[in-house]
Amino acid sequence: METDLVLRAILIGIGATAVMDLWAMALKHSLGIPSLDYAMVGRWIGHFPQGRFLHPRIGAAAPVPCERPIGWTAHYAIGIVFAGLLLLIWGQDWAMRPTLAPALIVGHATVAAPFFLMQPGMGAGIAASKTPNPNIARLRSLATHAVFGLGLYLSGLLLAVVWP
Repeated sequence: METDLVLRAILIGIGATAVMDLWAMALKHSLGIPSLDYAMVGRWIGHFPQGRFLHPRIGAAAPVPCERPIGWTAHYAIGIVFAGLLLLIWGQDWAMRPTLAPALIVGHATVAAPFFLMQPGMGAGIAASKTPNPNIARLRSLATHAVFGLGLYLSGLLLAVVWP
Protein backbone atom coordinates (compact mmCIF):
# COMPACT_ATOMS: atom_id res chain seq x y z
CA MET A 1 0.00 0.00 0.00
CA GLU A 2 2.76 2.51 0.90
CA THR A 3 4.78 1.53 -2.17
CA ASP A 4 1.70 2.16 -4.30
CA LEU A 5 1.29 5.67 -2.86
CA VAL A 6 4.99 6.45 -3.30
CA LEU A 7 4.89 5.39 -6.95
CA ARG A 8 1.71 7.42 -7.48
CA ALA A 9 3.31 10.45 -5.82
CA ILE A 10 6.30 10.16 -8.14
CA LEU A 11 4.15 9.92 -11.27
CA ILE A 12 1.67 12.60 -10.20
CA GLY A 13 4.48 14.92 -9.11
CA ILE A 14 6.33 14.54 -12.40
CA GLY A 15 3.11 15.10 -14.34
CA ALA A 16 2.09 18.16 -12.33
CA THR A 17 5.55 19.69 -12.60
CA ALA A 18 5.54 19.08 -16.36
CA VAL A 19 2.16 20.86 -16.62
CA MET A 20 3.65 23.80 -14.72
CA ASP A 21 6.65 23.81 -17.09
CA LEU A 22 4.37 23.75 -20.14
CA TRP A 23 2.53 26.74 -18.67
CA ALA A 24 5.82 28.59 -18.24
CA MET A 25 6.83 27.77 -21.82
CA ALA A 26 3.46 28.99 -23.13
CA LEU A 27 3.83 32.28 -21.24
CA LYS A 28 7.35 32.74 -22.56
CA HIS A 29 6.47 32.01 -26.17
CA SER A 30 3.11 33.79 -26.32
CA LEU A 31 3.68 36.79 -24.04
CA GLY A 32 7.46 36.97 -23.71
CA ILE A 33 7.26 36.39 -19.94
CA PRO A 34 10.51 34.78 -18.82
CA SER A 35 10.39 31.84 -16.46
CA LEU A 36 12.65 30.92 -13.57
CA ASP A 37 16.15 29.90 -14.62
CA TYR A 38 16.60 26.58 -12.84
CA ALA A 39 20.37 26.94 -13.13
CA MET A 40 20.03 29.67 -10.49
CA VAL A 41 18.09 27.26 -8.27
CA GLY A 42 20.93 24.79 -8.77
CA ARG A 43 23.45 27.49 -7.92
CA TRP A 44 21.55 28.31 -4.73
CA ILE A 45 21.38 24.64 -3.73
CA GLY A 46 24.98 24.10 -4.78
CA HIS A 47 26.10 26.57 -2.13
CA PHE A 48 24.30 24.69 0.69
CA PRO A 49 27.22 22.32 1.47
CA GLN A 50 29.35 25.37 2.30
CA GLY A 51 26.65 26.63 4.68
CA ARG A 52 25.57 29.40 2.32
CA PHE A 53 21.76 29.64 2.22
CA LEU A 54 21.24 33.37 1.64
CA HIS A 55 22.58 35.41 -1.25
CA PRO A 56 22.14 39.12 -1.94
CA ARG A 57 21.79 38.26 -5.65
CA ILE A 58 22.04 34.64 -6.78
CA GLY A 59 23.12 35.67 -10.28
CA ALA A 60 26.23 37.27 -8.80
CA ALA A 61 27.11 34.21 -6.69
CA ALA A 62 29.91 31.95 -7.84
CA PRO A 63 28.69 29.31 -10.30
CA VAL A 64 28.69 25.71 -9.10
CA PRO A 65 29.39 22.61 -11.18
CA CYS A 66 26.26 21.11 -12.78
CA GLU A 67 24.02 23.90 -11.48
CA ARG A 68 21.46 23.51 -14.29
CA PRO A 69 20.92 19.74 -13.77
CA ILE A 70 20.89 20.29 -10.00
CA GLY A 71 18.18 22.94 -10.38
CA TRP A 72 16.01 20.90 -12.73
CA THR A 73 16.36 17.77 -10.59
CA ALA A 74 15.39 19.76 -7.49
CA HIS A 75 12.42 21.27 -9.35
CA TYR A 76 10.99 17.83 -10.18
CA ALA A 77 11.91 16.35 -6.78
CA ILE A 78 10.02 19.17 -5.06
CA GLY A 79 7.00 18.50 -7.29
CA ILE A 80 7.11 14.85 -6.24
CA VAL A 81 7.32 15.81 -2.56
CA PHE A 82 4.29 18.09 -2.93
CA ALA A 83 2.34 15.32 -4.70
CA GLY A 84 3.31 13.05 -1.81
CA LEU A 85 1.94 15.63 0.61
CA LEU A 86 -1.36 15.64 -1.27
CA LEU A 87 -1.55 11.85 -1.04
CA LEU A 88 -0.55 11.84 2.64
CA ILE A 89 -3.34 14.25 3.48
CA TRP A 90 -6.12 12.95 1.20
CA GLY A 91 -4.89 9.36 0.90
CA GLN A 92 -5.55 6.45 -1.38
CA ASP A 93 -9.15 7.54 -1.94
CA TRP A 94 -7.99 10.73 -3.66
CA ALA A 95 -5.52 8.73 -5.75
CA MET A 96 -8.32 6.45 -6.94
CA ARG A 97 -10.89 9.23 -7.50
CA PRO A 98 -9.09 12.57 -7.80
CA THR A 99 -11.05 15.74 -7.17
CA LEU A 100 -10.03 19.28 -8.03
CA ALA A 101 -10.34 21.05 -4.65
CA PRO A 102 -7.60 19.13 -2.75
CA ALA A 103 -5.21 19.50 -5.69
CA LEU A 104 -5.81 23.25 -5.88
CA ILE A 105 -5.45 23.61 -2.09
CA VAL A 106 -2.05 21.90 -2.21
CA GLY A 107 -1.08 23.83 -5.35
CA HIS A 108 -1.83 27.16 -3.71
CA ALA A 109 -0.15 26.13 -0.44
CA THR A 110 3.07 25.28 -2.29
CA VAL A 111 3.57 28.97 -3.10
CA ALA A 112 4.92 29.25 0.44
CA ALA A 113 8.14 27.56 -0.74
CA PRO A 114 9.16 30.27 -3.20
CA PHE A 115 7.76 33.12 -1.09
CA PHE A 116 9.52 32.18 2.16
CA LEU A 117 12.48 29.99 1.13
CA MET A 118 13.64 30.33 -2.45
CA GLN A 119 13.04 34.02 -3.14
CA PRO A 120 14.63 35.23 0.11
CA GLY A 121 17.49 32.75 -0.25
CA MET A 122 18.22 33.86 -3.79
CA GLY A 123 18.12 37.58 -2.96
CA ALA A 124 14.60 38.49 -4.11
CA GLY A 125 13.27 39.03 -0.58
CA ILE A 126 10.24 37.54 1.13
CA ALA A 127 7.49 37.11 -1.47
CA ALA A 128 9.64 38.86 -4.09
CA SER A 129 9.69 42.08 -2.03
CA LYS A 130 13.08 43.13 -3.45
CA THR A 131 12.15 42.69 -7.10
CA PRO A 132 11.33 45.64 -9.39
CA ASN A 133 7.61 44.69 -9.48
CA PRO A 134 6.85 42.60 -6.38
CA ASN A 135 3.09 42.38 -6.95
CA ILE A 136 3.55 41.15 -10.52
CA ALA A 137 6.08 38.57 -9.31
CA ARG A 138 3.67 37.45 -6.57
CA LEU A 139 0.77 37.11 -9.01
CA ARG A 140 2.94 35.07 -11.37
CA SER A 141 3.97 32.78 -8.52
CA LEU A 142 0.36 32.36 -7.40
CA ALA A 143 -0.80 31.63 -10.95
CA THR A 144 2.04 29.19 -11.57
CA HIS A 145 1.28 27.29 -8.37
CA ALA A 146 -2.43 27.22 -9.22
CA VAL A 147 -1.41 25.63 -12.52
CA PHE A 148 0.70 23.15 -10.54
CA GLY A 149 -2.45 22.32 -8.53
CA LEU A 150 -4.37 21.81 -11.76
CA GLY A 151 -1.50 19.60 -12.91
CA LEU A 152 -1.81 17.52 -9.74
CA TYR A 153 -5.49 16.99 -10.52
CA LEU A 154 -4.98 16.21 -14.23
CA SER A 155 -2.07 13.86 -13.49
CA GLY A 156 -4.10 12.16 -10.77
CA LEU A 157 -7.02 11.72 -13.17
CA LEU A 158 -4.83 10.26 -15.89
CA LEU A 159 -3.12 7.93 -13.46
CA ALA A 160 -6.45 6.77 -12.00
CA VAL A 161 -7.51 5.77 -15.52
CA VAL A 162 -4.32 3.99 -16.57
CA TRP A 163 -3.56 2.51 -13.13
CA PRO A 164 -6.87 1.90 -11.33
